Amino acid sequence: MMQDTFKHKGLRQQMVDTLRANGISDEAVLKAMNEVPRHFFIDSALDSHAYEDRALKIGCEQTISHPSTVAMQSQLLALQPGMKVLEIGTGSGYQTAVLCRMGAKVFTVERQKGLFDQTRKLLSTLRYNARCFLGDGYQGLAEVNYGPYDRIIVTCGAPEVPEALMAQLKVGGIMVIPLGDEEQEMLRITKEGAESGEWKVEKFGTYSFVPMLNGKNMKQL
Repeated sequence: MMQDTFKHKGLRQQMVDTLRANGISDEAVLKAMNEVPRHFFIDSALDSHAYEDRALKIGCEQTISHPSTVAMQSQLLALQPGMKVLEIGTGSGYQTAVLCRMGAKVFTVERQKGLFDQTRKLLSTLRYNARCFLGDGYQGLAEVNYGPYDRIIVTCGAPEVPEALMAQLKVGGIMVIPLGDEEQEMLRITKEGAESGEWKVEKFGTYSFVPMLNGKNMKQL
């Protein structure tokens, strides 16, 4: 049985205090991360490390991102409650849960069936109302009529920006994506118009993500 003890809550508050001290200023992000028990999303053997700022293995050669990375990506989204968010790379479901806590309508895609089955069940058990899909993140959810999306977040390293994701982003919408091969640069892309090239690109430092699996139809910025 999963338990969220006083110790867990205390460690979570310390994590949030550190995030705030290190420059995370979006109170909605901090509040959500203080409410979502990160230890529920990792193996119980790693419970003592759940609130350290480190990535942890979750199976299928994937990891749960550093809390600081989750906080940064969430802040860059500039999210408002009720927005539709497409998440590429469900992984453990932790980032998904944080977005749900922030009031987003989350549509999340995972390519690894083992993780998909495990995480969909966990999110349902914890009553995070995200729509989970098994599929190719490069394609987004082009064949499912939920878009276009106010926000898109990519939680794996992409060598280039997938063309299909740009097409599924609303005009005025924001995509947060780590771009690069061995090391990634965190980009915030604002889609300023419907025509190719009408977007604004901002850079927010280097990160290291597990790679996005090969796909087609990518756009070079």
